[in-house]
Amino acid sequence: MSEEKKRFIQEFVPGKQVTLSHLIANPDEELLEKLGIQRAGSIGILTLTPSETVIIAGDLATKAANVSIGFLDRFTGSLVLVGSVSEVDMAMRRINQFLSETLGYTPAAITKS
Repeated sequence: MSEEKKRFIQEFVPGKQVTLSHLIANPDEELLEKLGIQRAGSIGILTLTPSETVIIAGDLATKAANVSIGFLDRFTGSLVLVGSVSEVDMAMRRINQFLSETLGYTPAAITKS
């Protein structure tokens, strides 16, 4: 039996922007376990283009609020922040503010669930 190989296609959006900015309050334990993250009051998920922007965003987040980085990938522009709901929210707002006002990025509205 031959097994079909699955292909993943990654699409990059041109320009300087925050393409996703979402805060999950009180995430389920199973979700945290799958992500390899210890117990957390909330997680913030951001996707940035160009992807290297995630390094700047991670630095801004940890300086702006009491959050830790759950995941950072400079090749895909993915960032996961971990901390209390208010701290993650503060960090995400700071990222959007700095990228928009200082670097001319188009920010994404912070959505919550």
